[in-house]
Amino acid sequence: MENYFEKQTKYLYDKANDVVSSYSMLKANRAGEKLEIEIPQDFKNEFFHLVDKVNLSLMEEKDNFFGYFLFQMARDIRFDISSPTAINFKGAKYIIYFNPLIFLNLNIRQMESTIKHEILHVVSMHLVRAKEIKGRYSTLAINMAMDIVVNKYLNNLPPYATTLEQVNLDYSLKLEPYETFEYYLEKIQTELDLMEPDDEGVEDDSNNNGDIETEYSPEKTHDIWEDSNEIDENTLKQFTEKFIDSAQKGNIPSYLDKLISQLKNSKGELPWNLYLKRLMGTIESNKKKTITRRNRRQPNRLDLRGELRGHKAQIAVAIDISGSISDEEFKQAIKEVLTIVKNYNQEITIIECDDEIRRVYKVKSVKDVKDRINIRGATKFTPVLEYANNKKFNLLVYFTDGKGEHNLKIKPKGYKILWVISGRGDKLSLNEPYGAVKKLSKVEIKEETIDMSDVRDDGYSMNNQAPIF
Repeated sequence: MENYFEKQTKYLYDKANDVVSSYSMLKANRAGEKLEIEIPQDFKNEFFHLVDKVNLSLMEEKDNFFGYFLFQMARDIRFDISSPTAINFKGAKYIIYFNPLIFLNLNIRQMESTIKHEILHVVSMHLVRAKEIKGRYSTLAINMAMDIVVNKYLNNLPPYATTLEQVNLDYSLKLEPYETFEYYLEKIQTELDLMEPDDEGVEDDSNNNGDIETEYSPEKTHDIWEDSNEIDENTLKQFTEKFIDSAQKGNIPSYLDKLISQLKNSKGELPWNLYLKRLMGTIESNKKKTITRRNRRQPNRLDLRGELRGHKAQIAVAIDISGSISDEEFKQAIKEVLTIVKNYNQEITIIECDDEIRRVYKVKSVKDVKDRINIRGATKFTPVLEYANNKKFNLLVYFTDGKGEHNLKIKPKGYKILWVISGRGDKLSLNEPYGAVKKLSKVEIKEETIDMSDVRDDGYSMNNQAPIF
């Protein structure tokens, strides 16, 4: 016999369908008018009474952090979201939304997991991260990569949840475990680019209502993030920390403790190497023609070749050899640059300089990096910029102690600049740097760690992803 919770779920599911049916009939009779779904207050009360029971169950678990976090959030019902739950930030608070047509098809453990899923996105600052990279990658690739990252911590996922095994199977990939968000994003996007246009995130038009979603869609599951209030990253981080502090009522799992520590220890400003990752994504890429893909604008023209994304970056790395940067800092910096750009089509040029350019050479790997020449002059930035202006560089990364001219004699043309101040330096002497200025510090490229006691142990075996910084 069904228990009370199951009976209540079925009862509410039938009422949700009645709400949708009434709306569909009204819409059909009043064609052309803009209508909103009217949700009866008694249905809302009964539905959120059931959500309270799920929340109570969360609070009784060892990781009651999620229950206390949910307790602080505002709640609403939306039939136009294509996932059981969704989240955004409005009016100085996080709001969690429920689509009853999808949520009520889950058992209580799956309901708990989909709520945890949304909160993990918040703690991982995915709402900010997705906004930063929008337009450089497809929505589907971003959504799947982020969901792979958070779902590894969760048991009792819905059968349609985006997992590493499921993505590997559906897209014939061999994604590795224990990798970063950026790794999954690049791999998934590359595969999507190779697919025929008809196969790439084709929308199901079976939903004639348009504003009623009845099935999960990985491409649209995070669309509601776009409705969040415009707020800077630091302010959102402060609000998130307040929610986290109020939710920590006892011991929390080690993986969650690591995520929270990463959030609180971040200073709202990306370290130089992570900032370089962001710059790499903004560099204009060349398109590569292919016969394996139809032309997007004229798909019926089989004589026209399609295009693949092809990151082609000309990168200059200037090293101040005046004595301000140690050999250890120099080698570590070059190693990190090569690690960051390895997934791109790129060519790196090393420029050794002090008050003039001393040597220029190209590198493909760490073994190509030469020992610095033993010359210790003063520091001037202008010679490097003069050289770069006469080349077709996309990006100049300049490692220096920052002590040089106050004003450049020329302005950079056609490329971005990232100034990286050495550990012995203080600040950049230039009044106008024409680019971002970051401090050189020992920051791990791989931002995530994992404790095997925290990974999922159910049949989906998603025991192998890492959250983003």
